Amino acid sequence: MHHRDTMQHLASALILGVVIDIAHSFSSPAAPFPWRAVHPVRCHGGPPRPIRRVLHHSLPDDVSYPSDYDADALESNPGRKVNVITDEDDASIREELKRELILLASVTNRGTCATTEESNLVIDLVAQLEALNPTKDPALNGMGDWELCYSSTQSFRSSPFFLAIRSIMGDENGSMADTAFAIHDRATTASRIGKVRQIVDKDNSELVSEYDLSVGLFPGLPLRVKGTVVTSAELKVIPPETWEMKVRGTKVKGSNVPFLDQYLDDNDVEIPVGEAYRAISGSVPVGVLKTYYVDEGMRITRDIDDNFFVFARA
Repeated sequence: MHHRDTMQHLASALILGVVIDIAHSFSSPAAPFPWRAVHPVRCHGGPPRPIRRVLHHSLPDDVSYPSDYDADALESNPGRKVNVITDEDDASIREELKRELILLASVTNRGTCATTEESNLVIDLVAQLEALNPTKDPALNGMGDWELCYSSTQSFRSSPFFLAIRSIMGDENGSMADTAFAIHDRATTASRIGKVRQIVDKDNSELVSEYDLSVGLFPGLPLRVKGTVVTSAELKVIPPETWEMKVRGTKVKGSNVPFLDQYLDDNDVEIPVGEAYRAISGSVPVGVLKTYYVDEGMRITRDIDDNFFVFARA
C-alpha cells in the first residue's frame, strides 16, 4: 500500500513537472516532420529555400474567411464521413492550394522555421481555402483523428490546456497573452516536440489533445523525460463553426522514466485541471476554436486571436 502511494505521488509530481514545462516546450524544432519534406529544413542560416508560386483566384468580395488542411489525403477519400459540396472548378482549385500549403508546411517544420515571405504565402493560401470551404457547418464535421501540419503561432496554443489559460486572460488582452506565451516559449530551448494530434469523438462531445514531448528537466544535465502529454476537454459544438471547450484533465502516457512508465500506463494518473479551476475560481474557463475549412483530409481552425492551425487526417 505504501509502495503504491509512493508511486502515485511520484507519478503526480512527474505529470505536474511536465505540465509546467509544457508552456515553453512545444515550439522548438524537433522530431522529423511526419510528411515528406521536399528540402532539408534549416531554421538558422543556410541558403534560402526556393519559394513556389502561390495561386491567386478571383474570389467574391463578400466572402468572409478563416482556415486548415493535409497532403495525400487531399484527394477525396470515400471512407471519410464529410458531406462535401462538389463543384469541379472549385475542387481542382482547392487541391492545388492544399498541395502548395502542405509543401510549405513540410519545408518549414510546421511553420516553426518559416520566413516572413513563407508565412505570408501560407496566410494567403489559408484565406483562399477558407473562402472555398466545401462543407456546410464545418464545426460539426471535425470528428476523427487529426495531426497538426502547420501553425501560425506556438503549436501548444491549440491545446485545451492553453486555450483555458488564454480564456482567463480575457478577449481584450490578446497582446498580453502573446507576450506571456512567447516568454514561456523562449524560456527553454531544450524541450522538443514530435507529433501533435487532436482527436474528436464521434458524438462531438470530447476533444483530446496529444503532444509527443521530450522535456529537459534540469538545466545543464542530459536528463530528459519523454512521453505523450494528453489533455482532455468537454466539447460543445455551436454551428456553423464554433467549438467551446472546458478542460478536464492532463496526464502523461508512454513515459521513459524507469518504474514510473508502466505505472503511468497501467493507472489513470491524471491532474484534474478542470476541477482545480472550479475550486479556485468557481468555474472552468471556456476555450474557443472556430473551424472555417474542413473536408475529407484537412481542417483549418482558428483561436480567438485569429491564429490558425492546419490539421491533416491522421
